[in-house]
Amino acid sequence: MTRMLKIKTDKKIKSVSNPPNLCHPCSVFFSIILISMLSGQSSQAQKTITFPSKDGLTITADVYESDRKNPYIILCHQARSGRGEYKEIAPRLVKLGFNCLAIDQRSGGESNFVLNETANLAKQKGLPMDYLDAEQDILAAMDYVAGISKEKMLLFGSSYSASLVLKIANKDDRVKAVIAFSPGEYFGSALNVKKAIAGFDKPAYVASSASEAKFVIEMLSDVKSVQVKRFAPVSGGEHAAKSLFKTSKEHDQYWLTLFSFMEKIPK
Repeated sequence: MTRMLKIKTDKKIKSVSNPPNLCHPCSVFFSIILISMLSGQSSQAQKTITFPSKDGLTITADVYESDRKNPYIILCHQARSGRGEYKEIAPRLVKLGFNCLAIDQRSGGESNFVLNETANLAKQKGLPMDYLDAEQDILAAMDYVAGISKEKMLLFGSSYSASLVLKIANKDDRVKAVIAFSPGEYFGSALNVKKAIAGFDKPAYVASSASEAKFVIEMLSDVKSVQVKRFAPVSGGEHAAKSLFKTSKEHDQYWLTLFSFMEKIPK
């Protein structure tokens, strides 16, 4: 855990992230903190809630809280997944001093043996369930958090939702920072993510697997802010938030760089 990480660099990304990746978090101090953070956490949400989406569809979400005075992170899942994607991740974020709201979006499915209630209900009602249809669910979750907290929020996206949270945050002043795992151009002609996030200028941690890195670099090519930090391991890595699962060989690298980024976000 105290060894230095080998970080992939790319001259093309220097304007996006300076340095191009988060590359020096692995001091003894960070390693000790990480070990503490990754051990002994509960996998259970403190409560499950519901609230309406923009079109009235009921959204189900799990709440993980440290202190109501702390900022909230809205956790958004990948395709064919749900709020259960964050059973392992959310408690660790709470240990960092954040509250978490893990939502079920209408475009998704079961994850970690947790049924996506929102997707199930949308299917019953015959509502559209494409990736872009889930944007209104994220916006509704933001309205919910804004109603219970005066603090600016963070958005955490996974795969298609990573693209959506970057798009939303680019225009919404309620968002203080973004965490995006494996964003990409998942929407066809309906949305050009590269154009939608051009000029992005908020703190953001953008992670990917090694094989996805070149596509992420291209998508971020019109983002010049030094506040945007990109990370990919030299090789391997998982798609989306699964990179943080214990089953991911490189999960310690992702956690260390993410922890380094989040430590700099003002509470």
